[in-house]
Amino acid sequence: MEAALAEELLEIAQTTKSPTLKVHNQVPGGVHCSGDLYDAYRVNLHSRIASRVLMRMGVCHYQNENDIYDLVLAQPWEEWFGVEHTIRVDVTAIKSPLKSIEFITLKIKDAVCDRFRDMYNKRPSVNTREPDMRIAGFLDQRQFTIYLDTSGEALFKRGWRTETGDAPLRENLAAGLLRVSGWKPGMPLFDPMCGSGTILCEAAQMVQGVPPGARRSFAFEKFHDFDPAPWRDMKAAIKPNPLPAEPTIFGSDISGDMVAMTRHNLKSAGILFEVPLKQIEAQQVQPPVSIEKTGPGILLTNPPYGERIGVRGDSTMPEDDLAKSFYADLSKTLKQRFAGWTAYLFTADLNLPKLLRLKESRKTPFFNGALECRLFRFDMVAGFNRREEAIPANAATQEKAAAPEQPTSKE
Repeated sequence: MEAALAEELLEIAQTTKSPTLKVHNQVPGGVHCSGDLYDAYRVNLHSRIASRVLMRMGVCHYQNENDIYDLVLAQPWEEWFGVEHTIRVDVTAIKSPLKSIEFITLKIKDAVCDRFRDMYNKRPSVNTREPDMRIAGFLDQRQFTIYLDTSGEALFKRGWRTETGDAPLRENLAAGLLRVSGWKPGMPLFDPMCGSGTILCEAAQMVQGVPPGARRSFAFEKFHDFDPAPWRDMKAAIKPNPLPAEPTIFGSDISGDMVAMTRHNLKSAGILFEVPLKQIEAQQVQPPVSIEKTGPGILLTNPPYGERIGVRGDSTMPEDDLAKSFYADLSKTLKQRFAGWTAYLFTADLNLPKLLRLKESRKTPFFNGALECRLFRFDMVAGFNRREEAIPANAATQEKAAAPEQPTSKE
């Protein structure tokens, strides 16, 4: 989602009128940007796609763990937080020649604690569950970078989610899918397998103009030099959008429990307008709006797999056969009922187009955690799965009338 994040950061700089927030290069898993500390506030408040906003403290070439220890020890941690704050250290490495990430993590923690002990004869405590401050180390083949996390809890934790299904999408991944699909507030959006409603909640907050960080706290609020006045001003400057007169976001799911969960999550996310929801099988859905009235819509969904496909299926049928049957029926529904729509299906099953018997017009690689996924785009045109179904009804009648009568027998 690096390109989507870079695009979003430029928008944040523009909409918040920040003259200092600059976007630099994209790197695997992130985007480099620069600005003053207030820009970190802005990105934490407004970014739907970022997982964390990390402030770079120092960088060096390294040969061994002692080089890492020396760089971390030299950083002025005491200018940012106090010995009374708890800390946690996380390390990520790509192609590093050093053998043990656990040992590097220990060296970083020791360096931070030694810095405080040298200055105050006290050291901060470690809290891996709910730390006040998170410190992140990153190693590639030759270079080590140390960061202080300005976010605290990962940014996908918006503060509204209380209920989830079996395998919920992360909120920032849902926001990335919405951006890559080209959906904008005002366009019809339909998720026919909505699960706990993450895609719908993200889209609805965008329609309403609710920033993702409006309902939560951040690590930077515990920094020594945190200035609450500009932070209050930033939040006070949020102007919600007018509520839509007609619904444009729609969802459904085979499970009544999931529909109830989505309704609950929309309420928790502060959504004040109607998002119509139905309990219905995905193979049976109809477009929720007329294309003549609203223009083309976007169908965006994360299809279930395995047991969830069979919520109401035949439990005696093998899982593979159940999936084939499900996707054959879904394909027929898309082709027969959603002409003019663009369908986006996000899945870890790279054989999805084959199961649907549809040719994708685009596939965008994503990672859902460590799982390699694709966002498949299908431009729907009128058509049917079977050749005989494509014969118009009146033509079929004429063909039958023209055929010679066949003898019949009764049993």
